Formats: sequence, C-alpha cells, structure tokens
Amino acid sequence: MCMNILMTGATGFIGKHLLRVLLARGHRVSLLIRPTTISPNKSWPKSVRIISCDIHDESSYQHIPAEPFDALVHLAWSKLENYRSLAHMDTLLPGDMKFLRRMAERGIPKIFVSGTCFEYGLQEGCLSEEMPSAPILPYAMAKDFLRKYIQELQKKLSFQLQWGRLFYMHGPGQNPKSLLPLLDLAIKRGDNVFNMSGGEQLRDYLRVEAMAEKITTILENSDFDGIINICSGKPVSVRQLVEKKIKKTKSSIQLNLGYYPYPNYEPMAYWGNNATFEAITGQVLNP
Repeated sequence: MCMNILMTGATGFIGKHLLRVLLARGHRVSLLIRPTTISPNKSWPKSVRIISCDIHDESSYQHIPAEPFDALVHLAWSKLENYRSLAHMDTLLPGDMKFLRRMAERGIPKIFVSGTCFEYGLQEGCLSEEMPSAPILPYAMAKDFLRKYIQELQKKLSFQLQWGRLFYMHGPGQNPKSLLPLLDLAIKRGDNVFNMSGGEQLRDYLRVEAMAEKITTILENSDFDGIINICSGKPVSVRQLVEKKIKKTKSSIQLNLGYYPYPNYEPMAYWGNNATFEAITGQVLNP
C-alpha cells in the first residue's frame, strides 16, 4: 500500500538512501528541510515535496501541510561528530520532544524514530530489545529519554511508535572521518601504513543500503509497535572489516595495530539480535 510519508533527515547519510528506497517502493514523500540547508538536489524527482521547516522552531510548523500523512519518519539529529556534547540533552532533546508531540497531536498514526545501539551502554554480547537500556553518553541518554517520553505520550494520544535501534553502518555518503573512508583515503594516497586501534572489538555492521531496506520494511508493517534492532545480527571484528576492505582493493597497505586506544564508551564485544525483525517480516538481509 502506498503511504503518504513526512520525513526528516533526508539529506543525511541514512536519509539519502532511505528516500530512494521509499520512492522505489511507490510511497509519496514530503521532506522537512531546514531553510538554511535547502539546496537543489537533482537526484530527487519532482514528485518529492520540499517543505521549509526547522523542526526545533515551532513557529515554522505552520508550513507543514494540514493533510493526512500516514507516517512520520524522523531521522534528523545533529552533533553526531561529538557524542559527549551536552547539546544532545540541552538543545536537541527538548526540540525533538516538542516536535514529535506536535506531530502526534496532528494525528499522524505512525511515527518511526531512529534510535542507537549506544542506548545499551556497556552491555556485552548479543543485545536484544528486551534488555534494559543503560546509556552512558549524552547522545545515547538523549535518545533513550526521547523514546521513553514518546512511549508515555502514547498513553494520551493514539499512534504507533516504531523505535529503530541502528547499529553500525557503512557505505556511500559515510562521514569521511569514519574508519572505512579514512582507510579508502589512505589507500588512494598510496600510504604504506594505516594507523588504527588493536581491531579486536566485535561490532555489528550493515551496509547503509541494507539499513534503508530494513527501515522501509519495518515502516510498511502495519502491526509492529515498539523497539526493534536494525542490524546484521553477526559479530565482526574491526580488524576483519578493515582487512576485507584491503583485500577487496588489492592494496599492499600495512596495518599499524594498537596505534589508537580502544574507546572507553563502548564494550569490547557487542552485536544486535535481529530476531524481532525476522519475526515480524520473515526477512533476513545480507549485511
């Protein structure tokens, strides 16, 4: 069934890929774009409606058409270059709370919000949605509180909440300061050595294209309400990920393991349990 979707974060890493999938599946999409970031995007077909709106400025909500949207996809979140910034709690969280409340009050029946695997905190091993959240970073704390707030809001307003906990993703459009883009740059420059951590951390990686497919599949599910991991369900070491990339590019670059310390805000080994996704969709996507 074709849905009429309102979307934030369409210019971001995930959003660009998700928009393509939504359009390919026949959905109508309207994008909320901040006035300061609106620019022509030749890859967007004319069917995509651009709405100038700062979601943290309630006065600009008047620009959102008063029409029956079937769903809101909320991906927008800034300051991702600094997970420890208190702006996540001080500024972004209150703004998002107000925005999502107003959209629920408008009667949007389904709201998908991007959460984060960092909500699990320092818990190790295979992480399932039934486990308690235990965030230690301001970014994750803000996301976790936002989820709890929306769940309380559901007791007063009738709408479906789909909270997608996103694990690690990679692919076209990734932050150039991320691990694989930095490796690509080093290979392109012809560097002899690539500095990295010890690489023994186990993580859950999914290509961003597969992430977008999974989000769309969840969004199209008319019954699911709650928290859902969006992940591969497969633990892979950071070293394995890097070595696979080097092998694929046939590079002779050498790894300088242990150059950087392991981050203290992540456990050494954790990955997502994707049983909920498989149960509600019957699908298993390759990472």
